[in-house]
Amino acid sequence: MSNDIAYPVFCTPDPALALSTARRLVEFGRTEFCEVRAYAELPSVTEVRRVAKGLPQAWFRGWEKPGEFDAVPSDEQPALIFGVQGSALPADPAAYEGLLPVERELDDLPVGSIEDTFITLIGPNAGELNWDSLSWPDAPELDFFGESKHAEVTLLLNTRTRDFDEPAADHTVLVHVRSIDVDGRQLQEPYAHWLAQQVGLTVTGPGQR
Repeated sequence: MSNDIAYPVFCTPDPALALSTARRLVEFGRTEFCEVRAYAELPSVTEVRRVAKGLPQAWFRGWEKPGEFDAVPSDEQPALIFGVQGSALPADPAAYEGLLPVERELDDLPVGSIEDTFITLIGPNAGELNWDSLSWPDAPELDFFGESKHAEVTLLLNTRTRDFDEPAADHTVLVHVRSIDVDGRQLQEPYAHWLAQQVGLTVTGPGQR
């Protein structure tokens, strides 16, 4: 089993510019099989309803404490625990009590189908766009072979980390490569630098797991 590591290559307060920059990387590694995932964390009922109005087909799932509903029969658990499409969200604000933030997610979509709408709707909320099933080419001058399994691009919105634990007023593009750690040194980091350079970017910080 292998893992990826993602390096920041661009940061800007302009979400449209961040998206266009991420797309340059996506196009560099694009295949006929690549897909995009959109994810956001929504901290209030107002934000959930606003985003659901623009994306009624998206799935919304409430936050729960680990084990909170283990002893509750499934037919008695809140619908938001299992996930509800935007068009079927509860109307009563009380239904969201103890379940915020609500996660909003769309998976396995065609590239180009959701990205512009998503960055328009994200507002101040933390979220990400992730493109996977890309294919990075060989870099023979660096003795690196191409990468498919961990060839991804991520656009972090209003956060600096993949864990969403560092809120920000800007947006960061990450390029993913395979993680190969030897004595604390990432052997694939030069490959990430090379990939960024192919589209006029540069690695700007340490890798994120």
